[in-house]
Amino acid sequence: MQAIARVNRVFKDKPGGLVVDYIGIVNELKQALKIYVNAQGKGAPTLQAEEALSILLEKMDVARGLFHGFDYSDYQTRAHQILVLAANHILGLTDGKKRFLDVMAAITKAFSLCGTLDEAAPLRMEIAFFAAIRAAIVKHTTVDSKLSEEQKNSALKQILDNAVIAEGVADIFQLAGLDKPNIGLLSDEFLDDVRNMKTRNLAVELLEKLLRDSIKARTRSNVVMGQKFSERLLATLNRYHARAIETAQVIEELIQMAKDFQQALKRDEELGLNPDEVAFYDALANNESAVRDLGDDILKKIAVEITEKLRASTSVDWQVRDSVRAKLRNLVRRCLRKWKYPPDKQEDAVDLVLKQAEVLCAGWV
Repeated sequence: MQAIARVNRVFKDKPGGLVVDYIGIVNELKQALKIYVNAQGKGAPTLQAEEALSILLEKMDVARGLFHGFDYSDYQTRAHQILVLAANHILGLTDGKKRFLDVMAAITKAFSLCGTLDEAAPLRMEIAFFAAIRAAIVKHTTVDSKLSEEQKNSALKQILDNAVIAEGVADIFQLAGLDKPNIGLLSDEFLDDVRNMKTRNLAVELLEKLLRDSIKARTRSNVVMGQKFSERLLATLNRYHARAIETAQVIEELIQMAKDFQQALKRDEELGLNPDEVAFYDALANNESAVRDLGDDILKKIAVEITEKLRASTSVDWQVRDSVRAKLRNLVRRCLRKWKYPPDKQEDAVDLVLKQAEVLCAGWV
């Protein structure tokens, strides 16, 4: 209403002060004002706050139930010391991470609606502790997590930002006694530290996130390598979540995977190819018979030639132009025949090479 009034003062000819941005909500605005005036403080907003308080109390009981067997009663004085242990407890429950994040989403929304009520005030510090656990879990065990605008602007966040209990708890690595790693380099020293963590459920989650982030960052332009390690990671985690392997075993498998990933990156450097050529080399070497019959030297020569020809032939819209795609497919097929690439999976190799080209072409053009 203030914005409309200001516009009306500046632009005298605007009827009623309406501007384009407000045309779509003018009817809703009038209806909202009518409800607000008629309710006299006793309408839907008051009932909504009372309903939200009821939901908040219910969800707090659910959240407390998730901590059955874990004593966090001294959270107001020892929050930093028990935060990692609390997160480890949640992550050790069956589907605990999802259940805790779901109930915290409900608590956040409910508290944002009833936080001003006297009955909600005693829960503030306990909610802050739960929110600190949630923040640590989301930040350090969830891949590419992004807060919604509703969460960013919620009243709860404003309260928690000023809560002493929530200060400085985001760095789970420091609280767990670990040096914060460079996710692009999972060093042997860091992996050994993770192996010796007492909070083993948290160790699994940390390793999962670090591996996912590292794989995504380092294989963004290499389809085969990214798919290979992503599938391997997923298979290990599926067995872990199905309780087919113990926590200690999955930690060892993830550590070995991190070391294998580091070795794969070193192998790329030893091939003597640029990143684009390495990506096509991996696409061609995905066929075991090709590796066996042709060997590394021939595969490298094919990768270099295909990289040069595709780079020179691709255009901005080649993915959606059937004629251009057909031309590039024939180009790759002729190149493979020229070097006597094994015919058993030649078409599969052509498909994979073109899929790889789609990833790289944005940078080319």
